[in-house]
Amino acid sequence: MEDINIQENLKAVEERIQEACKKSGRKREDVTLVAVSKTKPVSLIMKAYEAGIRDFGENKAQELAAKYEEMPKDIRWHMIGHLQRNKVKYIIDKAAYIHSVDSLALAEEISRQAVKHGVTAHVFVEINIGDEETKFGVPYDEVTELVDKIIGLPNLSVEGLMCIAPNVDNSEENRKFFIKMREKSVDINLKLSHNVTVSVLSMGMTGDYQVAIEEGATMIRVGTGIFGERTYKV
Repeated sequence: MEDINIQENLKAVEERIQEACKKSGRKREDVTLVAVSKTKPVSLIMKAYEAGIRDFGENKAQELAAKYEEMPKDIRWHMIGHLQRNKVKYIIDKAAYIHSVDSLALAEEISRQAVKHGVTAHVFVEINIGDEETKFGVPYDEVTELVDKIIGLPNLSVEGLMCIAPNVDNSEENRKFFIKMREKSVDINLKLSHNVTVSVLSMGMTGDYQVAIEEGATMIRVGTGIFGERTYKV
């Protein structure tokens, strides 16, 4: 772990982000880098914090809550993993964004807990863009309907859409999925009768974030590219 040079890794990621922005005629400030810190110790995450990162992503509610207590309070924590309804209460007042809303029932629970805690929950609807059985998310054709149902829930603000694209060797294979995400975002904004804009596109990870940026990602989630390979406890 000690041989991981967070600063060098972040520099390389930043160069690739700028390269993708330049290629697609976008501004660098239009893309937020979320450092995926799941399974990583606070000591390592602090190195990214010290290098200027303020957005961190966690997969598990308890891990996010624990790190929230230990780390500086100007961090924006992102709940990016599957969220069970009974775990919402642990992170409702700690997560700046919840990326993984995939059902009306979950959205309703987030709304209930947000009201109870006196906060506004900023959420993204997760799309199962590759129609993969192993992944969570709403089927592509049902997304607009779900957004329409949850957008009026109290203390809940639907900010955008999120996807985890298929794990591929060639990032170009995922371009079609990122294009579909952008198209869905445009479609939802045209169809919504509410005075809101679903503007955030959370898509692209270590292996494909440059392609995602080229196709309109406003938020990318990079873990391995910053913190190195993960070691999971068996």
